[in-house]
Amino acid sequence: MVWQNDNLLKLHSEICLFLTDMDTLTKLNDKPVRSYSGFIIGGLIGVVLIAIVAIYILQQPSREEQIATVLATAHQPGAPEFEELAKDIVISTGENTVESPNAFGSISMFIVGTVRNNGQRLITVLEVNAAVVDLEENVIREKRVLVVPAQQPQLGAESSVPVTLSIDGFSTKDDRANIRWSVTAIRAGS
Repeated sequence: MVWQNDNLLKLHSEICLFLTDMDTLTKLNDKPVRSYSGFIIGGLIGVVLIAIVAIYILQQPSREEQIATVLATAHQPGAPEFEELAKDIVISTGENTVESPNAFGSISMFIVGTVRNNGQRLITVLEVNAAVVDLEENVIREKRVLVVPAQQPQLGAESSVPVTLSIDGFSTKDDRANIRWSVTAIRAGS
């Protein structure tokens, strides 16, 4: 009997050890409970920040609206102030003007010029027009460019600024004889 009790005790201790090992194994296989609240909060903050930036960008006026606002305060052709200021502006075409054929069979012109203020007043707004004309002075294509303040904040007295623009869509049959520049809007600073 004693022998059987020892065996029973031994068996009992082995069963207890086995059950303990089983508990350990099942605990190892159990995945810890994860909390995704940090990821959710972080994602929501990110979405809110993106929405704020998008709203800010969408509320900014477009480039065309900004140009229209600047030009609204400038003197236009026909106004006495325009004639007084425009007579001191000299625009010349640079030697680096090139014509380039493109893949669509048309020609693009990359026009380089220099705008010089020969007057004594500070120019704060200046828009110029570059027109490509034929031998009979007929305009083939033209483009307006806001030089001041877009390319340079202001144009001081007796100073100059380079102007670069491209005009696309010329056909190979177009007679691109010359480039005519003109001032289309101007304003002097106080």
